Amino acid sequence: MARSQETFGKKEREKKKQKKKQDKEKKKENRQKQGLDDMIAYVDENGNITSTPPDPGKKKKEVKIEDIEISVSRQKDPDPEDLIRHGIVTYFNDSKGYGFIKDLETQESVFVHLNGLLDRVRERDKVIFETEKGPKGLNAIKVKFEPKVEKPAPAPKPTEKENPTSEDKQDNGDKTTPSE
Repeated sequence: MARSQETFGKKEREKKKQKKKQDKEKKKENRQKQGLDDMIAYVDENGNITSTPPDPGKKKKEVKIEDIEISVSRQKDPDPEDLIRHGIVTYFNDSKGYGFIKDLETQESVFVHLNGLLDRVRERDKVIFETEKGPKGLNAIKVKFEPKVEKPAPAPKPTEKENPTSEDKQDNGDKTTPSE
C-alpha cells in the first residue's frame, strides 16, 4: 500500500502561505480605503506639522522688515593686552622644531613651532606669546622670553643677638654664674 503524498509538514507550509496571502490582501484593502485627506499634513505658524488645517480667522504675528537682522554682528577687536599670554615651555624639541607651552592663566597646552619663535627657547623657560587658531587647535606665535622684573632685595632679618627681646634683657641682668 502506498503512502499519501501529503505529509504533515507540507500541510503546515500550505496553511502558512494561505495566511500570508490573506494578510497581504487585508493590508492592500486598508491602504486603498485611505483617501487624500488622510495623507495631507499642515504646517502651523510655529513650523510644526499637524493634521488639522490652520484657522483662517486666527491673527498672524506681523514682523517689521527693519527688525530682521540678516548679517552677523561685528565683534570688537580685542585689546592687544588681552592677546598677550604668559606661559612656561613644557617641551621643546630643537631637532624637530616644535614644542608645547603651558598657559599660566588657562593651564592649556599650546603648540609652538620653530617659525613662531622670536628668541631661542628651552624647556622650563618663562615666555610671553600670542595665540592663533590653527587646523588642530591653538598655536603660539611671537614667542619671546618674559622680561625679568627686578624685585627689591628683602631687608635682612635681625638676628637674636643684634636685637634682643625684652625677656632676654631681663634675664641678662639677673643671671649669676654657679662659680660665685
